[in-house]
Amino acid sequence: MPECTTTTGPIGRTVLRRLVVRRAPGRPSIGLLAAGGRVLPCALGRSGTTTRKREGDGATPGYAVLRPLWAYWRADRGGRPATALPVRRTAHTDGWCDAPGHPAYNRPVRLPFVASHETIWRTDHLYDICVVLDWNVVPGRRRNAGSAIFMHLVRPGYAPTAGCIALARDDLVWLLARMDRHTRIAVCG
Repeated sequence: MPECTTTTGPIGRTVLRRLVVRRAPGRPSIGLLAAGGRVLPCALGRSGTTTRKREGDGATPGYAVLRPLWAYWRADRGGRPATALPVRRTAHTDGWCDAPGHPAYNRPVRLPFVASHETIWRTDHLYDICVVLDWNVVPGRRRNAGSAIFMHLVRPGYAPTAGCIALARDDLVWLLARMDRHTRIAVCG
């Protein structure tokens, strides 16, 4: 697996410029993320990866380069992660619209919200630390092209996601300390 590229940030720390995610051989919903000389296991979508991402298909965008935009963090479940990314403290009213026909599709929303949505304040710990990735967010959103593609905490046993990239808490905290808005996450099929 190719090494990711790094630079030195403004305060002398190593910043990961390019992370590479590949499917594990023979296991489409398990990935390997190469970062700073490490290879970290991760969970991918239940349908593996796809180049034709559609809303609800359960796949992680494949052959895509994703950019981290900001992170959510549950203050009641641990300290604020060290990162150069913007970090938002999660509130009970945080949600994410996943209704393709709604004007707020693939954007953060305030709960209660009438259309279909993800709840960011969850009981299962998945979004205790959650990095919003730029899939179908910028420069423009396309209806039904997939929403709420995040990098978040993994379920026990690296159970598949609905299309996100999920890591163990220690691995995600380690990555966040080495990421900024210039980091790119290349998902290689």
